[in-house]
Amino acid sequence: MRRIFIGDVHGCSEPLERLLDAVEFRPGTDVLYQVGDLVNKGPDSIGVLRRMVDLDAQCVIGNHDLYWLAHDRIDDPTLADWLRSQPVVRVLDDVIMVHAALHPHWTVEDLATLDDADRDFAVNARYCTADGERPTSDWPPPEDPYRPWDEFYEGEHTVVFGHWARRGFERTDSTIALDSGCVYGNELTAWVAEEDRVVQVPREP
Repeated sequence: MRRIFIGDVHGCSEPLERLLDAVEFRPGTDVLYQVGDLVNKGPDSIGVLRRMVDLDAQCVIGNHDLYWLAHDRIDDPTLADWLRSQPVVRVLDDVIMVHAALHPHWTVEDLATLDDADRDFAVNARYCTADGERPTSDWPPPEDPYRPWDEFYEGEHTVVFGHWARRGFERTDSTIALDSGCVYGNELTAWVAEEDRVVQVPREP
C-alpha cells in the first residue's frame, strides 16, 4: 500500500487524471489523500467530487469546499453529503493533513476537539504570531511578528497542507505544502509518502 497525497484540485479534473496516471495509482491498493479545495474556480468541480468518491479518497475539507456547501452549489445530495463528511484534520501515525494551518498551541490531542474558531483557523490561516493571532490580511505579506504558521510548528508528525498557491510547492523538515496553483495555470502536485517522491503534472498536457 502507498499513500498518495494530492494538492488543491479546484475542479481541474483532467490534470487530476494525468497525475493519477503519473503516480501509477492503484485503486484498491493505494490510498488517495487530498488536502481540500476540491471544488471552485476550475471547469469540472462535480467531476472531481465524483472521482474522489469513486476512489474512496480520504480528504480534509477546505475553505472553498465549505463555501460551495454553504451556498448549495452541489446539486447531487450524495456528493454534498460526502463532502460535508470530510474532517478538518486527519491524523495518521506519521502525518497530519490539514487544508491550511495548525495553530502554534495545538497538540495532537487537541485536534480531536476543534471548535468553530479552531476550524476557521485550520481552513483559512497562512500567517500568525507565536500565540496564533492572525493578521487582518495575508497580502501583501504581513510584517513581524506575523510569520508563516509552519515556522512555529514543533510537532513530530509531518504536516501536509494546501491553501497557499502563491507559496507553491515547498518542503521543510516537518511540512509539505502541496498547493502549486494548478487552477492558475501551474502544476498539480502529489507526494507519494512511502517512496518519499514528489510528482507534478502541468495544468495543460
